[in-house]
Amino acid sequence: MEFTAKQIAQLLSGTIEGDENVLVSSLAKIEEGIKGSLCFLSNTHYTNFVYDSDASVIILNHTVVLDKPVKPTLTLIRVEDAYGSFAKLMELYYETIQNKKGIEQPSFIASSAKVGKDCYVGAFAYIGENVRIGNNVKIYPHCYIGDNTTIGDNCTFFSGVKIYHECVIGNYCTIHASTVVGSDGFGFAPNSENNYKKIPQIGNVIIEDHVEIGSNTSIDRATMGSTIIRKGVKMDNLVQIAHNVEIGENTVLAGGVFVAGSSKLGKNIMIGGQAGVVGHIKVADGVKVAGQSGIGSSITQEGLVVQGSPAFAIGDYQRSYVLFRGLQKLNDRIWKLEKELKKTASPDL
Repeated sequence: MEFTAKQIAQLLSGTIEGDENVLVSSLAKIEEGIKGSLCFLSNTHYTNFVYDSDASVIILNHTVVLDKPVKPTLTLIRVEDAYGSFAKLMELYYETIQNKKGIEQPSFIASSAKVGKDCYVGAFAYIGENVRIGNNVKIYPHCYIGDNTTIGDNCTFFSGVKIYHECVIGNYCTIHASTVVGSDGFGFAPNSENNYKKIPQIGNVIIEDHVEIGSNTSIDRATMGSTIIRKGVKMDNLVQIAHNVEIGENTVLAGGVFVAGSSKLGKNIMIGGQAGVVGHIKVADGVKVAGQSGIGSSITQEGLVVQGSPAFAIGDYQRSYVLFRGLQKLNDRIWKLEKELKKTASPDL
């Protein structure tokens, strides 16, 4: 889609310097601007790129002072907050390119399923029996929505998402490609024949409103009851959430995080990449876990920052790590001192 500088300036309450009728059709970084692109300048360290830019429009703050003229093909739009204004445009641009509607063929929607208004169902998608889908939901090609699943309004499921039967997903949720919600929890019981009998996983997964889940993530259904992802949770790619886990509101999990079965995470927690949480423990609200840490027991102190495996208070960890890195030198000193002591005790040696 194309927009004029005038239309953009009106949207952002900005002022124009240059041709108000110049057209833009794409967004770009300021150092990569080309004809027809829109860029922004918020960090003054990049000001030099403005003078030689081939972009058609650049958004910048009213306070930016330019020391020399720009190319005559460049139009400037001055605003109060260039970064915030560009973020607003990116959001509108994203909404525009994702504004798909209609049912593509071939796709399958069971006769007992109900699909709301202004929805999009991509080719080769499958929607099972008694599924309930709200309004303005986007289901991209090759998605699977299992029987008796309920999905709220304004959700987006990208290509290859699999939602197993009986799951419940709230409003304004985004699930990225190839993520699986509701697969069986890891439940097996050893028996007398020295092998394992599968324990049926008859629970479900409940995902509340405004949750975003990255690609290739797995959220297991509960053995009984529900695995619960509370409102506002954000998960990166390649996260594993085991059966009967509960994750509190606005908790953030970075890539490669694993949470074992039946653990309960509080709200506003931040867990760094590749960290792991063992099963059947609780983590208090506001805890921060450094990347690659291992949480091996419950954390009851709210707001604690931990690191290590097993993890403990980050200040203690960092002081201990300084000692650990110097262990070889410390060992060499001890050996040297012991040798000197032996010589002192036995002069003839």
